[in-house]
Amino acid sequence: MDYFYLVLGFIVLLISGDLLVKSGVALASHFRISTLVIGVTVVSLGTSAPELVVSVGAAMKDLPDMAIGNVVGSNISNIALVLGLTAVIINIPVNKNSVRFDWPFMMFASLVFYIFILDGKLAFTEGLIFISLLIVFVLWSVRQSRLELSRINHVFSKARYTVSLSVLLLLVSTAGLYLGATWLVESAVSIAYRLGISERVISVTIIAFGTSVPELATSVMAAVKKQLDISIGNIIGSNIFNIFGILGITSLIKSIPVSMEMRYDIYWMLAISVLLLLLMLPSGRALLSRWKGAVLLTAYLSYIFLVFKS
Repeated sequence: MDYFYLVLGFIVLLISGDLLVKSGVALASHFRISTLVIGVTVVSLGTSAPELVVSVGAAMKDLPDMAIGNVVGSNISNIALVLGLTAVIINIPVNKNSVRFDWPFMMFASLVFYIFILDGKLAFTEGLIFISLLIVFVLWSVRQSRLELSRINHVFSKARYTVSLSVLLLLVSTAGLYLGATWLVESAVSIAYRLGISERVISVTIIAFGTSVPELATSVMAAVKKQLDISIGNIIGSNIFNIFGILGITSLIKSIPVSMEMRYDIYWMLAISVLLLLLMLPSGRALLSRWKGAVLLTAYLSYIFLVFKS
């Protein structure tokens, strides 16, 4: 049955990712904001739901490496695997705001996270700071989008769905992402434990991959439908949500100890974030081409190889 749910989880995630993109684009048209902002807010929140479920559940079950490793590993796979694979499928133009504003905020989130875990834990106060910063990011993103679109007199295409239907599809697709990720993760973990793999390795590889499948499904579907702002915006926004939202909520519920071994994975997360910036330059006319996607995929495979070797 584990293998059945593994396959079923993938199928549900792919269908849900498609619905999430369609509803996100429709909402962008209705509320007169860019698809990039929808990508870094609404779509990112929906695709981060599996990570939230896994991290909160792991913290409550006293599995701190899994609570932290799920987020760190997911952020690594979001950039190196998801964005890398999407770029291999189709060249992705880079919106200048992704380089000038969204990436710096993602890197800021990553560095704040690193500083907070230097004392060996994420506590309640740090969770409050994370949630506050997340609210600031969302409000600032919406405001900047409205100013930019007003400046260039952007003409919005007609929405494919009504507001109510768009919201309904958004909720249905988010529920599908949650169910699909749950089936995928639980079956993968069951298989991995039978093979004798450690909690940390499972969390930063198998579980992180499983909870990143929504981002993979959403980004690939967005690329195929030429909604490329959602592809990049979804990844950057999801990484910000993972740190500020998921770890923020989780540490509000319960303080999370952070092991020394986990810092190795955090260094990888920081390094791959820097690599993404280098590949997105120069600002304003950059393109994530197929060879750059191959570079990201190579970095991901190298990380996975070293994790299992250690």
